[in-house]
Amino acid sequence: MSSQPKECPLCGGTGWKPVAAPTAASGEKKKAPRVARCDCRTEARADVLLAKARIPARYEHCSLADFSTHFDPDNKSLASARLKAGRFVEEYPVDKTGLLFIGTIGVGKTHLAVGIIRELAQKGIPCLFYDYRELLKQIQNSYNPDVSATELSILRPVFETEVLVLDELGAVKPSEWVWDTVSLIINSRYNDKRTTIFTTNYPDRPAGAAEPENNLAKRVTREESLGDRIGERMRSRLHEMCRKVEMTGGDFRQRVQSANFR
Repeated sequence: MSSQPKECPLCGGTGWKPVAAPTAASGEKKKAPRVARCDCRTEARADVLLAKARIPARYEHCSLADFSTHFDPDNKSLASARLKAGRFVEEYPVDKTGLLFIGTIGVGKTHLAVGIIRELAQKGIPCLFYDYRELLKQIQNSYNPDVSATELSILRPVFETEVLVLDELGAVKPSEWVWDTVSLIINSRYNDKRTTIFTTNYPDRPAGAAEPENNLAKRVTREESLGDRIGERMRSRLHEMCRKVEMTGGDFRQRVQSANFR
């Protein structure tokens, strides 16, 4: 037979722990004991929120605490990004301004975004993680009459969650449908004053922006910008919704693979 779960020693399974009452002043009636929400219930709620956040299995281990053990602690841009992520958690929900993590592949953008979700769950704040490509694919699939999910059923939690992480923004080749869908998501959250955290591999430059004059090689094969991928109107909207966090460095995944083959 399976053993019964042990009761919490602090609250005895009630969810409320005793708190010492303030000492009564001389001549005053003794103050009644107080109770507070037990830590076991806070932890249980955090577990539920994390289970609902849709964090991919590949990133389930990610936390703010272990960021420096995975990425170069001497890299100033990464150290600054880690501090900004921690400050975001500390100041939320007093300051609900979102974050826009920008950097090349493998510098730790998604790691920090998931780490933020973990910390917010401990504060009892509902979050939702979505890969940009997967979200658009699910919406497209909802148009198939053989699929039971509807576009609204997919988008409702994206619109309504308190904090949304949209990973790999701009990763889908732009089209009128993509731009319309992205505009709908971003504008809905903007209008409802909901916090959104974005990650993107694309540099924060306007659509069609040329490379600097002194960078001839890149001018010949111009790298696409965030403006190219999501449109200038939505790029401008991101600047209203988020603080920009730029991250530079090598690809962590490639370093790990190289180390494994030595």
